[in-house]
Amino acid sequence: MSTFGVLLRQRIRRDWLQLTLWIVGTALMAFAGYAGVSQSYSTLADRQNILAAALANPVILMFRGLPSGTSEGAFLAFEVLPWLAFLAALMSCFLAVRHTRGDEEAGRAELVWATPAGRRLPTIATIVHGLLANIVLAILTTLALIGTGLPAAGSLLAGTAAASCGIAFLGIGLLAAQLMRTSRGANSLTVWVLVATFLIRGIGNAAGTPSDDLSSMTSAWPAWLSPFGWAEQTRPYDTDLVWPMLLGVGFGLVLAVASVALQSLRDIDASFVAERPGRVSARPSLASPHALVWRLTSGSIVGWAVGGAITGILATTLSGLVDQISGENPAVADILKKIGGATGGLEEVVVTVFFTLLGILAACCAVQTVVRARQEEARGTAEAVLATPIGRVRWLADFVIVGIVAVVIVVAAAMLAGWAGIWSNGGDGSLYRIVAVAGLGQAVAGAIFAVLTALVFVLLPRATTAVAWSLVLLAALLGMFGPLFGLPEWSANLSPFAVTPVVDGTGVDVRGLWWLVLVLAAGGAAALTLMRRRELAPGA
Repeated sequence: MSTFGVLLRQRIRRDWLQLTLWIVGTALMAFAGYAGVSQSYSTLADRQNILAAALANPVILMFRGLPSGTSEGAFLAFEVLPWLAFLAALMSCFLAVRHTRGDEEAGRAELVWATPAGRRLPTIATIVHGLLANIVLAILTTLALIGTGLPAAGSLLAGTAAASCGIAFLGIGLLAAQLMRTSRGANSLTVWVLVATFLIRGIGNAAGTPSDDLSSMTSAWPAWLSPFGWAEQTRPYDTDLVWPMLLGVGFGLVLAVASVALQSLRDIDASFVAERPGRVSARPSLASPHALVWRLTSGSIVGWAVGGAITGILATTLSGLVDQISGENPAVADILKKIGGATGGLEEVVVTVFFTLLGILAACCAVQTVVRARQEEARGTAEAVLATPIGRVRWLADFVIVGIVAVVIVVAAAMLAGWAGIWSNGGDGSLYRIVAVAGLGQAVAGAIFAVLTALVFVLLPRATTAVAWSLVLLAALLGMFGPLFGLPEWSANLSPFAVTPVVDGTGVDVRGLWWLVLVLAAGGAAALTLMRRRELAPGA
């Protein structure tokens, strides 16, 4: 087998589990999305009402796709195509950084570059690996959509449009790996670019021009600055344009070629964005391992807290809009109640739904914080800490504690922003209590993923990152999309986000709070107890 073949095979073997989860999950979302649309918006009138309400208010277009008609297929693309592209983009940028800057940071790249493979061939193998992953994603997503009975041409375009966004972010990830000194920095840069371009696409759609019959939208120019916008401009099941998708493919390939060229211009372990110089001596506040963990993770916690604040303010300022939509289509209120589980008024339902999203953000923050323990172990820096009188149980406990505190910070930012939104709008005083109950419940749900990540870290150290993020993704799909996709109620209740307490009249329905607290306590105790006998597992 050729050197290139060996490198490509190594990447496939290393990533097969993670890519299977990403790709199959994306295809299942497409398949289940059709079931949800056909059940919740079964009539043409339902779909027309929703599109008319969306075109009348820009906020909806920020979080949905580009309206392109009232057929079931076009409405499905409006509902889920941006999120299919979002998953493909995340998969691709993480893959790119993992096999470039990640390998270089871990010392593996230097060993490979010393062989006849040289410096360029491993990066080229990563590019081909990423292209193949997106091709498989496009094929399975297309087959999932065709399996629902939708037209083959539109299904193929929807699948390939999502993959084209993945290819664009494959190039962005490869370029970020050359610019940033660490894999953490490269991943952070790609995620911020991803979020920014997703919002730019939404702004372009929101500022567009609706059609006379209020069934479609012509995007404004900002949408053409985003790979997500290019994917949506294909308009599957409507005009079926192919050329906008080619922009994403070409953009990704150009950046991939540029990353190969930039790699030849720098030394190993160097970067084009210089690291910030550190202090000559550490502050007294860094004398404890707990403070060190906080120092390592504080930047990402601040970013998640900003996201939490945005979610909180939206939760308490969109009730009027939802009132308007639900008046035109009562099915919307029913769907929101299914997601949130609330039984009160519509304002309570909206707050509960948005705080379910907040719980997912808090869980992501917890996972990212505790996963840092695995990163420290793999890089060998944990060994230096554990060589001191600090025991391994205390070391892991510090990551779990900081992870739970991070959840509290994210939820607190959302609650304060939500209360500010209520105050600015002169809202009902009972909303303050609803926000408090929803926020505290989602804090417990988010904290569970801190202890679950720690437990996975102890039992399956080399699979910590993949398994921990997969658990969050699965819980999010069940909790947020399960009711929309018509899944059984018991399956949605498996998600911690779906069983948190809600206000019920004058009281509080605790729902699954007790088993959440039990899982939190048992999981934390199990992780710390098992860590006593766990040996270090360095290496990726």
